Amino acid sequence: MSQDEKQTKTEKQKQIIDEVRRNRELREKTYRERALKLFPNVCGKCGREFSGKKFKELTVHHRDHDHDNNPADGSNWELLCIYCHDNEHSRNLDAEWYGSEAPGGGQGPASSHTPFAGLAALLKNKK
Repeated sequence: MSQDEKQTKTEKQKQIIDEVRRNRELREKTYRERALKLFPNVCGKCGREFSGKKFKELTVHHRDHDHDNNPADGSNWELLCIYCHDNEHSRNLDAEWYGSEAPGGGQGPASSHTPFAGLAALLKNKK
């Protein structure tokens, strides 16, 4: 490849990346800014308050997981810290993986061994 071809390729890549970033920022500004005006700056799950530098850790979670469903009243949003937001999405992934039944749900005990089953009889004999 010649030097000119490399420059045009990197320029095109930069343009595409810039456009993607602009579109993402515009989408985030629309519903994020509205959600931050509607709700207090508190995580809806753990209750942590956010201000200052930590404010960026507060995210908007779409309850139905549809990022295009942004009603004006905010009924599809809740503010979650990044940790609770990750937890919320991983719970849904776990539910998809295991199906409708929760992991370990509906099963009997993992072990049938009862180490102290005969202890009372041994202690009676000792007296």
